[in-house]
Amino acid sequence: MQEHPGGPDGGVKQEAVIDLLLVVSELVTNAIRHGDGLAGFEAALSDGGVRLEVRDRSDVVPIHAYGTGEIPQHRQANGYGWPLIIRLSRDITIEPCPDGGKSIRVFVPLG
Repeated sequence: MQEHPGGPDGGVKQEAVIDLLLVVSELVTNAIRHGDGLAGFEAALSDGGVRLEVRDRSDVVPIHAYGTGEIPQHRQANGYGWPLIIRLSRDITIEPCPDGGKSIRVFVPLG
C-alpha cells in the first residue's frame, strides 16, 4: 500500500483506510439493497479525511440513520451498517435530490 500524507509518519494508517472502505461499502450496499439502486457516488479528499456522497433512487430516509451508533447486541443478519457509518464518519447529512431519491453525505477522517 502506498503511503500518503496524513499520519504521524507522513502516511495514512491502515485502520483509517479500513474504516473508509467499511463506510463506502455500507453506503453503497444500502443504496443498492434499500434505496432502489445506486444513482451516484463521489469521493474527495478534504481536510484530513474523505468526503463521500452516495445518491440512490429512494426518498425514504433510513430509520437508523439518526441512531446513536450503538452496535446491536443480539445476533442478526443485518442492522450493523448505520451504526458503523455513525461511529466511523462525521457530518452526516441526508437530503432529497431534485430529481427524486436522496443524497447521503459523510466525512470520514483519515487521522
